[in-house]
Amino acid sequence: MALASVTLELARSIDAKPIALMSRDQIEAGLEWKWRAPAIRAFILDPESSVLCARCSLGATEFLGGFGIMQFGSEVAHLNLLAVDPRVRRQGLGEQLLTWLETTAITAGLYRIDLEVRSNNRGARRFYEELGYKASRTIRGYYQGRESALKMHKKLRDRPNFSGAPRDN
Repeated sequence: MALASVTLELARSIDAKPIALMSRDQIEAGLEWKWRAPAIRAFILDPESSVLCARCSLGATEFLGGFGIMQFGSEVAHLNLLAVDPRVRRQGLGEQLLTWLETTAITAGLYRIDLEVRSNNRGARRFYEELGYKASRTIRGYYQGRESALKMHKKLRDRPNFSGAPRDN
């Protein structure tokens, strides 16, 4: 289905339940449901996090088309969750969400974004790779002791080097 319109905006507390349900169905399928509404609401209210919603419309139908949750550290951001409704996948919505979050991390002065993805989720792995993310290692049993994760990262910019010594990024 072709989208009629998409609006990206920060989530509100009322968005916690639909985000949690999308996480359960699109990200956590086959696992115990961890990302419930109270956990999502905590990220929405956390000033060190951004929870972004894609509000979509198809004709007269409006719905949550996708979301992303990112935490900001002192140097590195962590993408906790990113999902797109299957009805609107492969239309650039995931890239729009991720680009917005990456821009926010750059604006915050961060150097890198880290994330984990299910090792067997080839579609998600390819999505991140196409957007410049590099695999760094596999973490066995990461998902509730049942599934491995692939740790990925994207360098946003070089760290300033105030000491004059070479520095790993």
